[in-house]
This record gives sequence, C-alpha cells and structure tokens, in this order.
Amino acid sequence: MNIWIGSVLALAALLMGGWLFSWQGVILALSGITFWLLMQFTRLMRVMKAATDAPIGHIESAVMLNAKLAVGMKMSDLIPLTRSLGKKLTDKPETYGWLDAGGVRVEVVLEGGKVARWTLLRPEDQAL
Repeated sequence: MNIWIGSVLALAALLMGGWLFSWQGVILALSGITFWLLMQFTRLMRVMKAATDAPIGHIESAVMLNAKLAVGMKMSDLIPLTRSLGKKLTDKPETYGWLDAGGVRVEVVLEGGKVARWTLLRPEDQAL
C-alpha cells in the first residue's frame, strides 16, 4: 500500500474514532493501527527468514524467475520468489543478480524500490 494512503486511512480512523466514541474511539483506532503494523512486520520477518536459508544470489531456476517477474514489484515481493537475497551488482542504477546452477543469471534493475526492468543472461550470452 502507498504510504500516503495508509497515513490518510490511519488519520481518518483516529478522527472518526474520536468524533464518534471520544477517547475510547481513539484508543480503538490506535489498537487497530498497531495491529496492522505488527502484521506487516511479521510478514517482512517471515520473508527474511525464508531468505536466510539460501546463499546470497543463488536460485533454483533463473528461467522461472524471469517468467514470474513483473514491472512494479517491490523487493519484499521479489524475495519470496527467489527465496534468497540478490547479490548487489551496481548502485546506479540499483541492480541485483541471481544465478542458478546452470549458470543462467537474472539481473533486476530497481528504480524507487520497485522493479523497473530485468535481463535474463544465459552462459553463452555472458561470454560475449
């Protein structure tokens, strides 16, 4: 969710809770906001725990990753697909790479924290 939309919804919940139920409504809204934030934190920790089991930059099949990628995916959506953290290749543009056992590599370029484009490189392409 966009951070601005989430902020507006949280503020609206606080204002509506205060307007309708006084301080009890504000406490209820704060409880709901805290619960939602804890759910997001738990999701992120589950994703990171799954990524710790694999070496950095290695995946089972680069071709399958290539087929599942989509423009606009966040890194938190990308890590469950790869089940590992990507090896950072460059800073400008922010590029990460994953390599499979056959030597096929996927390079993903992130712009603004989201997938902008990616390239599938086969071993014969890398030699050129």
